[in-house]
Amino acid sequence: MNKWTGVTEFVAVVQNQTFTKAASVLQTSVVKVSRAVAALEERLQVKLLNRTTRHVSLTEAGQAFYSRCEPITELLSDAEDAVANLHHMPAGQLTITAPVAYGEEFIAPLLTEFLQTYPQMTVSLILTNDLLDLRESNIDIAIRLGQLNDSTLIARRLTDRTVHTCASPVYLARHGVPAAIKELREHSCLVGTMDFWRFQQAGKAQTIRLSGKIRCNSGRVLLAQAVEGLGIVQLPDYYVRPLIQTGQLEEVLEKHRIPAEGIWAVVTEHKKMSTKVRLFIDYLKQQLTANASSLAANAPPV
Repeated sequence: MNKWTGVTEFVAVVQNQTFTKAASVLQTSVVKVSRAVAALEERLQVKLLNRTTRHVSLTEAGQAFYSRCEPITELLSDAEDAVANLHHMPAGQLTITAPVAYGEEFIAPLLTEFLQTYPQMTVSLILTNDLLDLRESNIDIAIRLGQLNDSTLIARRLTDRTVHTCASPVYLARHGVPAAIKELREHSCLVGTMDFWRFQQAGKAQTIRLSGKIRCNSGRVLLAQAVEGLGIVQLPDYYVRPLIQTGQLEEVLEKHRIPAEGIWAVVTEHKKMSTKVRLFIDYLKQQLTANASSLAANAPPV
């Protein structure tokens, strides 16, 4: 048996934590992945994985084997990129993660044209609001919004976003328009994952902690509640600008709006020179910049 047999499948299972996800990434069946890993364990005469119906974990031997196999699979991927680069045609798998709402609205629609341009590429898009470890999860590119905290990663600014504080005309007619940041504590605020909102006052950043009656980790849900007149919401421009333009929402505290902040493509050091990574980031920047320019053309005044 070829000594490489089962290694790719084994590494994919560990990185994706289930046989089903590994099969999806490798574009094969769960049965084939399971058989390949079983054959690898039989050849090595050792159990590499503890399997349950919902979870896969490494045995002690599996951890030792994975720590040596994972760099090898990365080198193989780099070798494939190098060959593809000679022919100016990228090939292979590209794994991307992005926040759920932003990924659905802006990243996913761009994949079709990219894959038509580079037919030898395949893409795995992971939509999650969790900040995944790029190396541990074998992710090529992460789309991150706003301020970046991890200085060990390499980031390229793709475009900008602006955060707006808004409410429906019906809500403001009933409860009044807040004239100062501190007045938000007297209002019904629709709060997301974070329990604070950000503003700028006298040129300095300011935050205010809020405990709204409604809390939800979905921007779309909060947006719908704001339109229905249930309270004030703070959301990025790509949620609220169309509704501000149609009059369904009105911005409040405009003079305290924070400056535009970045939307980033983030990679690890060992991924930065990959042809497929560079091409996709270039493509994203071009497309998202065009989208942002279209939004800005009808932006509400500062």
